Amino acid sequence: MLKQRVITALVLIAFLLPALFAPMAWPFAVLSLLLIAAAGWEWGRLNGAGAASIAMGVLLAAMCAAALWAGWGDSPPHLAWWLAMGVWVLGGSFVLRGGVAGWPRVPVAARCAIGLMLLWTAWLALAAAKTIGVNFILSVFCLVWAADIAAYFGGRAFGKRKLAPGISPGKSWAGVWSGMLGALALAGFWLWLDTAFHVDSRSLYTLLHDRLGAIGVVGVVVFLAAMSVVGDLFESLVKRAAGAKDSSRLLPGHGGVLDRVDALLPVFPIAMALITL
Repeated sequence: MLKQRVITALVLIAFLLPALFAPMAWPFAVLSLLLIAAAGWEWGRLNGAGAASIAMGVLLAAMCAAALWAGWGDSPPHLAWWLAMGVWVLGGSFVLRGGVAGWPRVPVAARCAIGLMLLWTAWLALAAAKTIGVNFILSVFCLVWAADIAAYFGGRAFGKRKLAPGISPGKSWAGVWSGMLGALALAGFWLWLDTAFHVDSRSLYTLLHDRLGAIGVVGVVVFLAAMSVVGDLFESLVKRAAGAKDSSRLLPGHGGVLDRVDALLPVFPIAMALITL
């Protein structure tokens, strides 16, 4: 299993890094489009779409390609970010409150439509973030990763009170608080990094500091770390409702695409929304 995980990770990095550091935006947009289309197929399978799951992935790819052709990768409509934010905050709270038993009661067509909307806005936010600069997009990626790593170690050390045992038994409230502290520590480091070194663009944290001040940075980073947990729990809930351990086996040793990007799905569009304030 470990060997598979390492090989898969190395292959993904071999494709991701050249696309991420390419001077043009389109290589990363196309690579992320292919991955998000695969995630669309996985979402359809997990939500009872059956044979139509492939069509869902193709439709999602076409939606992303249409947005790219329309120039939305460079100048996306800000309303898309706020719409996604509203769905994640209000809809995510509603779905998680309903638990694993509540999700299958939502009609299949509605579940597929929700998936298309959330995945499309996440891809659009990824593509737009790349046009801002590598430093910016990496600062958002690393926020999620730092929160996840800090939550893992904080949860193992102090996690007695479970967060959502019916959805994800391994998650604890101590892990959530640790993840927020980890994200805040990263934000402080990155603010220093932006001033100490020449970078291609301002990071998420510098943009927030310029617009909202230090208190705004703290509030937004804590909020984004919390929303990364919502994204993770939401995908776990969908998998449990489907009786699946992984979203697919597309990535040997890692599960599926959704398993790797679940926490990123709400964070990128919400971050794009908040830097417009």
